[in-house]
Amino acid sequence: MSAVEDLSKRRGGREARRALRSREIPRAEAAVRPGMEGGQYKPLTQRDMERIHQAALTLLETVGFGQAIPSCVEAMTARGCTMTDKGRMLIPRALTEDILASCARGFLLHGRDPQHDMEPTGNKVYFGTAGAAVHVVEPETRSYRESLLVDLYDAGRIVDTCEHIHFFQRCLTARDMITGHDLDINTLYACIASTQKHVGTSMVDPAHVTECLEMLHFVAGSEEKWRERPFVSQSNCFVVPPMKFAEDACRCLETAARGGMPVLLLSAAQAGATSPAALAGTLVQAVAECLFGLVYINCVVPGAVAIWGPWPFVSDLRTGAMSGGSGEQALITSGCAQMGHFYNLTVGSAAGMCDSKLPDMQAGYEKGVTAGISAMTGVNLMYESAGMHASLLGFCLESLLIDNDMLGAINRNVRGIEVNEDTLSVEVIREVCLNGPGHYLGSDQTLTLMQKEYIYPKIANRMSPKEWIEAGRPDLVERAAARKREILSTHYPDYLPRAKDDVIRARHDIKLPREVMEMGDPRWIK
Repeated sequence: MSAVEDLSKRRGGREARRALRSREIPRAEAAVRPGMEGGQYKPLTQRDMERIHQAALTLLETVGFGQAIPSCVEAMTARGCTMTDKGRMLIPRALTEDILASCARGFLLHGRDPQHDMEPTGNKVYFGTAGAAVHVVEPETRSYRESLLVDLYDAGRIVDTCEHIHFFQRCLTARDMITGHDLDINTLYACIASTQKHVGTSMVDPAHVTECLEMLHFVAGSEEKWRERPFVSQSNCFVVPPMKFAEDACRCLETAARGGMPVLLLSAAQAGATSPAALAGTLVQAVAECLFGLVYINCVVPGAVAIWGPWPFVSDLRTGAMSGGSGEQALITSGCAQMGHFYNLTVGSAAGMCDSKLPDMQAGYEKGVTAGISAMTGVNLMYESAGMHASLLGFCLESLLIDNDMLGAINRNVRGIEVNEDTLSVEVIREVCLNGPGHYLGSDQTLTLMQKEYIYPKIANRMSPKEWIEAGRPDLVERAAARKREILSTHYPDYLPRAKDDVIRARHDIKLPREVMEMGDPRWIK
């Protein structure tokens, strides 16, 4: 009888602890929160960073960039840059150093709701999505299908509920959009309709940028209010590696910066293909390309809010294919983060991708290695950290939820161990050992720190084998799929109220049906 009573007490204590875990506590008191400070992992020494910096300056001075558009040539030559007889733009070291001394720093990236504002400075780390996947992964049928606009909207709705995914950058390409105009306008619309977190997207034509800005002015309340709190940034691949301008992207870049939109200066070479196979050489090229972008945009719009975005990827040199889940990807992303800190810039790079086609064991270790190591370096904005598969070709809604758990655990490691008189716990240990029950389960400290020191997964399974069997042997992907269906059949955010949405639809060719936003996609309605 006593054994039964003891078991009951244990169960009662467990239920009490579960109740404590489920209670809401202020974000400031939570075990993890947006912007935890990394910087613990440093694959580059100070000497390494100085050598990479000098090599990059040499490239800017002697190799330069090809294919500069006329407005770029006008703005940069006015500041002392020169054109070679081969049509390449060269930057003198002094100008690069001047721009590094005067460019924008310490800026916020705003959410529509101020609670989602980010301060990506120093070693503060934020996690987000990104990418242009052309397929959606359907793990329940182990299949791939073309990605659609409604999938992007659904991804945003899920991210809106994920506490460890701090911003939402466009993660897939809506293949049902026929023209570039349809794609650009509707991608922006689907993103801002689905979440109030900071949004990132891209555009292919400066006229589309202008139209997007007009929509954002209306949503913000005016152009002035938009410029005070720009809640959308433009992801801009201004460079075609190695070291040539992407001319249309440059026109979009200039239009966005003039419109007060933060810009991500993104260089995405692939080691062994469009950048050197030597990892240090890939870092040098990425740094040079992004420094060139920083100088360029500050010549056009001095003080433009720009995220420094070296995103070098890795090739499997046996095939030439990209390998986003490789150990080398973690190294070069971490190196980029360190170089951003070397310049005291807001740095955004990519990690958390995988080569696996499904949310399986391979995906788990690839994502965990790349995202975990890169976060510990203190990358300010980690793009593509959730949902990505098949080296960016596939996006999985279930993986958003699985990766949200993973990113929470990673963020707890980023926070580290706090050592002070209270946490050293000498008196707590003394009391338990000399006067107490011989364990800490019911101690005041344990109950106080259950949520302040620890985090708990939403999808991952921590049952005992017996409990797991009794529960029907739930699978991780099945649990994620069930949670996905629950969110998409209940979470209908009204971030664009009907009256405002009617005006937007009258002014712009919006393809996402209003019925889906109000009643949900028929796929998820219970």
